[in-house]
Amino acid sequence: MSSHPLAWLPYRSLAEAESRIGGVPDGVTVACFEGEDDWPDSIADVSFFVVPYLKGPEVLSRAGEMSSLAVVQTLTAGVENFLPVVPEGVTLCNAAGVHDASTAEIALALALAQGRHLDEFARLQSTGTWQPRFGSALADRRVLVLGYGHIGEAIEARLAGFEVASVTRVARRAREGSPTVHAIAELPALLPEADVVFVIAPHTPQTEGLLGAEQLALLPDDALVVNVARGKLVDTDALLAETGSGRLRAALDVTEPEPLPPDHPLWRVPNVLISPHVGGASTAFWPRADRLIASQLRRFAAGEDLQNVIR
Repeated sequence: MSSHPLAWLPYRSLAEAESRIGGVPDGVTVACFEGEDDWPDSIADVSFFVVPYLKGPEVLSRAGEMSSLAVVQTLTAGVENFLPVVPEGVTLCNAAGVHDASTAEIALALALAQGRHLDEFARLQSTGTWQPRFGSALADRRVLVLGYGHIGEAIEARLAGFEVASVTRVARRAREGSPTVHAIAELPALLPEADVVFVIAPHTPQTEGLLGAEQLALLPDDALVVNVARGKLVDTDALLAETGSGRLRAALDVTEPEPLPPDHPLWRVPNVLISPHVGGASTAFWPRADRLIASQLRRFAAGEDLQNVIR
């Protein structure tokens, strides 16, 4: 075994890993692990572990055997499900930035598809039914981005060509300057002026249930809630009541619970569009994930500070 620290990377082979990340940097060795049952024999030696995409904390079920583990790098932006299982003293890094393009795209796609009834038209296509409906555009709408971080910025950038009336930005804390960012505490005054709400705040104890019955009731009639963050940020029962009555509309890439059970009434609300948590799962993901892995691996090999450190 090499004296260099060992990294497990989520690729099929060393050749693929070298091709995807531009070569393995000096000072580190690499083994490949895609998160299935083919655990490498080097489990006691792995120092830098990149969690394979779409694998949950179960891939750390043998963390007790990883006696050399120093870094866990996820390929997700949210890591709340990894926090309880990453051993004490091990650095946890997320993939902030990797999902910006994909998630911003699906946020707008959901808003457009729900507003213009594209889901309904797709179902009608199977029966050859020509049934026009008047739709809701993004043009002239007042937009609120709830969670103005990197993905929030990416959503706003993609809204630039849609002639929205305004964009209001909300984050945990207010930020002065350009652009102006409002604090979450200001939501009661901001929600009545929002026709479309993009929810992209991180899931924390403070943001869980951020949009409950009281907050949703403040939105104007026919407002659209687009959730591409985590399902727990929006109270499901309250959302079901508001959309079921027809007062509000929703487009959701995330739900609570998740997966949404087949018999859940939210599936059958006519003005709700649901996708199965695929915000980051597009062709834009892997090039950005490869760049992050390459950068982090170089930093690790050189003993430099890592990016996106959560703890």
